[in-house]
Amino acid sequence: MSEDTHDHTHATHTHDGKPIQNDDRPPIEAETLETAVRELLIDKGVISAEEIHREIEMKDGKGPELGAKIVARAWVDKDFKTKLLTDGSSAVLDFGIDMRPTELCVVENTDEVHNMVVCTLCSCYPRAILGIPPAWYKRRDYRARAVREPRSILTEFGTVIPEHKQVRVHDSNADLRYLVLPQRPAGTENLNEEQLAELVPRDSMIGVSDIPS
Repeated sequence: MSEDTHDHTHATHTHDGKPIQNDDRPPIEAETLETAVRELLIDKGVISAEEIHREIEMKDGKGPELGAKIVARAWVDKDFKTKLLTDGSSAVLDFGIDMRPTELCVVENTDEVHNMVVCTLCSCYPRAILGIPPAWYKRRDYRARAVREPRSILTEFGTVIPEHKQVRVHDSNADLRYLVLPQRPAGTENLNEEQLAELVPRDSMIGVSDIPS
């Protein structure tokens, strides 16, 4: 049996988006620093409050649909899939996504390996591709347990991984974002790219769920 692995150094859950447990959020010094820097930039005329507001609205309006389109393209286009797995940041430029200053690494689920993503330090997430991270992704209990007991977390999402299959946990950070390329469901050979994209849920690109066949 393969051992589960956790890449990079550095609860009962349902799909209704509720937190895994009701622990209090700790004070975050970074929020205070962000506010001070933002107000300073506005005072100096480097950027306006309106520009900040528009940027926030644009980012908040994004969802996982773009990620689903990327997955579908990889399923139907072997050359794109190869590019996506070897140089994710370059590949998603085809969809108008510039990951800079971060790097995108795409990991593929196979019959031998199941991948899932976490950020153990905070909530680093490929927002340009998947939109705002779900509440449970930012919870301290998910971030800790995903590393210690990934199979248990997956089971709580309704995803049971066979014992012979390796589970790899990938730790996002300030410089690196991960996207899971789920396996294409059986029986979808006659679907086009647009139809395939409709089958891809957000959680499958984080790796906590599979796509039903």
